[in-house]
Amino acid sequence: MTHRILITGASGFVGSALLQLLEQEYSACKAFAFGHGEGQRNAIDLLDREAVDAAVREVQPTALIHLAAVAAPSDARSAPRHAWDVNVTGTMNLAESVMRHAPKARFVYIGSSEAYGASFLSVAGPVTEGAPLRPMTVYGATKAAADLMIGQMAYDGLRAIRFRPFNHTGPGQSVTYVVSAFARQVAEIVSGKNEPVIHVGNLEPERDFLDVRDVVRAYASSAIEDLDAEPDHVYNIASGQPRKIRNILDTLIEQSGIDIEVRVDPEKLRPNDIPFASGDASKARDRLNWKPLVPFEQTIAEVFGYWLGVCNAR
Repeated sequence: MTHRILITGASGFVGSALLQLLEQEYSACKAFAFGHGEGQRNAIDLLDREAVDAAVREVQPTALIHLAAVAAPSDARSAPRHAWDVNVTGTMNLAESVMRHAPKARFVYIGSSEAYGASFLSVAGPVTEGAPLRPMTVYGATKAAADLMIGQMAYDGLRAIRFRPFNHTGPGQSVTYVVSAFARQVAEIVSGKNEPVIHVGNLEPERDFLDVRDVVRAYASSAIEDLDAEPDHVYNIASGQPRKIRNILDTLIEQSGIDIEVRVDPEKLRPNDIPFASGDASKARDRLNWKPLVPFEQTIAEVFGYWLGVCNAR
């Protein structure tokens, strides 16, 4: 069987990693990549129901992996109405279109661990999928709302899988995210472009980090494997091993071989910062045969190497 996988947000960081994985390891599938927004390759406006319908009718996917979103929490915070429109209404348009025009297709919804929000404050240790969705940020709220919506539509026949990935990174990620932001600053210092001072926010929180290549393996396999049609396919994608943000910075500074001063920048401090967030991914391990494979130390080194290459090429 040839799998026809329609991917929204394919031109983004995670989408690019997913496309690369499909090309390398899934020769019996054909990927149809769609971006969201102006200037994107194969752009599709998720808020244009006719355009969404046309894309789904044309591709007739066996699976749709929905990555497109206002994905940076800071972007959602600065434009909340737009985030709600894209992340919830856009997701509804896609799901309704799949139910109308490709009802046998698997709908893979990429949510976020940020949907758990305040549950991290009341649960000792890694959260399971049964933890309440109690978002504390605009981004988390939009992802939680879409998650619940897709969960409800699964009872109406949508062949849905919902993922709640925890923090993930890799070479090429935007500096909106902490590992890439740190790595670029350290690389610029090593390359002689900046003085040996790095500006940071709160370094005390602990987060559950993964390599993006591990994350997209879960997405790809769920779109291709013959899973049952039960509506309870919701999975954390997590390492279960929280890491203090400070330790990630220390690792990068150690890799640089340079003495670097660390200064806290008040403008980088986030409101509603949760001190501890980690996920229990045993359900994904047991039912999807998924587990993280890339050592995070390797991931950090490769992100740092990527930014060194960028700095040296300038």
